[in-house]
Amino acid sequence: MVTRRSAMLLGTGALACPTGRSQAQPEAPAWPARQARFVIPFAPGGGQDVYWRIVADRLGRRLRTTTFVENKGGAGGGLGAQEVARGAADGGTFLATTNSLAILPALYPALGFDPERDLAPISLLCEVASGLLVRTDSPIRDLPDLIARARAQPGRLTFGSGGVGSSNHMSGALFAAMAGIEITHVPYRGIAQAMTAIYAGEIDCAFSSMLELLGHVRQGRVRLLGVTSGERLPDLPDVPAVAEAVPGYAAPNWFGMFAPRGLAPTLVGRLATELEALRADEELKARLAASAAVVRLDGPAPLAARMAEDVPKWKAVVARANIRAE
Repeated sequence: MVTRRSAMLLGTGALACPTGRSQAQPEAPAWPARQARFVIPFAPGGGQDVYWRIVADRLGRRLRTTTFVENKGGAGGGLGAQEVARGAADGGTFLATTNSLAILPALYPALGFDPERDLAPISLLCEVASGLLVRTDSPIRDLPDLIARARAQPGRLTFGSGGVGSSNHMSGALFAAMAGIEITHVPYRGIAQAMTAIYAGEIDCAFSSMLELLGHVRQGRVRLLGVTSGERLPDLPDVPAVAEAVPGYAAPNWFGMFAPRGLAPTLVGRLATELEALRADEELKARLAASAAVVRLDGPAPLAARMAEDVPKWKAVVARANIRAE
């Protein structure tokens, strides 16, 4: 017989023991900073802007704080990065940057800060390959043909990029070093000018991020010889990876988020968790997929590992090619 008292006890026990129903989760506390600024260390209008604005908006909603994006260009991304590195580690300032951060120590020995020491990695956003391209009527048939021509006439072939020390300049310099060839770099003030030079026949080839290049490829305006990712891209299965002609070559671009060193580990962990949840954001996924980007959002450790790998690699490339910042 169930008495009123025993029914009350049973009811209390039912509340204490899971029954398969979802239990209400406590709401995470508000973010300690009332505003969070995302510093993009490049002039407005770059290919990365749209992605970081989506991330800042979504992250602000999840953290229950106001977020805004600020472009602060100069010194190849160094000025904006330095400002964040010297900022307060209170959750109010973040660096939304690219793999150019790993190139800075090689180009600017007196940089004023150490990216690995003074910035706390939060997460990679994505990886975006570059492509090695020629105009559609180029006599260069494929990567082995380009390498053979460069070996036959050292320094005669030219490749363009968006500027001295840009990530795509570095991609070309690494390619030349690993292939054992000499090709002459022709810098332009932005990749749009380099693409115009390709069409005009002023240069033989160019390296460009797929962010800017993919539309030209899909319109049939240029021909891709290879991509700088370690393997072929799913969206472009007929285009070889440069590594197929130059074993071991890999120079993918990446986007990463950093905070000033000293941000509390609990806050770093919360940021990483909230960013990982953005993998399901449909707009972000669609934007990245349209650029053949690989979504990461996998926390601090992979980004720290990428910096540890890239910084010495680019120092070696810059020293070998005797590259000097403009």
